[in-house]
Amino acid sequence: MEDLVSMVECKREGDKTYCVTGATGYIGSWLVKSLLEKGCIVHATVRDPAKVLRFLSLWTGCDRLRLFQADLHVEGSFDDAVKGCDYVFHVAASMEFDIPEKQNIETYVQSNIIDPAIRGTLNLLKACLKSESVKRVVLTSSISTITTKDSDGKWRSVVDESCQSPIDHVWSTKASGWVYVLSKLLTEEAAFEFAKENNIDLVSVITTTVAGPFLTSSVPSSIRVLLSPITGDSKFFSILSAVNTRIRSVALVHIEDICSAHIFLMDNVRAEGRYMCCAKSCLMSELVEHLNRVYPSSNLHKFKGGNHSAVPSEISSKKLKDLGFTYKHGIEDIICQTIACCMDCGFLSPIIK
Repeated sequence: MEDLVSMVECKREGDKTYCVTGATGYIGSWLVKSLLEKGCIVHATVRDPAKVLRFLSLWTGCDRLRLFQADLHVEGSFDDAVKGCDYVFHVAASMEFDIPEKQNIETYVQSNIIDPAIRGTLNLLKACLKSESVKRVVLTSSISTITTKDSDGKWRSVVDESCQSPIDHVWSTKASGWVYVLSKLLTEEAAFEFAKENNIDLVSVITTTVAGPFLTSSVPSSIRVLLSPITGDSKFFSILSAVNTRIRSVALVHIEDICSAHIFLMDNVRAEGRYMCCAKSCLMSELVEHLNRVYPSSNLHKFKGGNHSAVPSEISSKKLKDLGFTYKHGIEDIICQTIACCMDCGFLSPIIK
């Protein structure tokens, strides 16, 4: 892959080198972009080198970029990428959640989904140990690991990092998306346990629904979910409805803010533990109204069911804000820029006035 980019021959004193796993994904590709724009040296890992060429024309400062082929499922494959890095962003994640028919669900999920996901993250952390230069690792987590109900089943008025879903409850209820939730929960738990045992400084970012512009050639899944009331895509609308049912609202963050939060937490010496990253949460009915104002459509699906007058739980970023982080984009920015980018790439038709 060395012929794809200019290689950094030397590291100037004071330069910081960051490793980003999953560099061709939605968050990963934008994070690489943000770091290069800041003048950083970046080691970016990809599973499929063929997907990189598109990004090289979109990233600026590629003279400070090195690309590495790595796979979460292959032990040791991150060693070269992490070597010499000061900081590591672990964005890559396994997304293989299909369960074949006629399988014992619990056994299949444990051996084919959860165990590989955990091993992949531990492979990355072991590479950090070998490197000896890594000062901190920031792990990308998900709001799917959070519950808005307390132990008595009552809705919480404020939801933050402490409201973690009980693992045994996820196993027993098997609610919509439970395999993804379980995988995220157990992987993050294993990561923090390994980090504590091996004195690795680990911080996690709990992402909400990420939207805004994108660099990927295909429309990211989170955007397809957000825009499903417009597109009418039943698969993604069912996910959006499930999210709304689980947390009584839709929590949003702009791609620029989620990447800024990753970098902020990496560089802030006081950061520790888990951090919720949510710019705004709103009721499904409010989201539909926002979408309709920006992209009027006779096909817009009105959300049926649920209490439209209910006060949603506050998805709180207080811990992150108290550390000094500020959000740049509100809900109008998020929706307007998402729709504009989707029209530019042909995913949505131009608005006819």
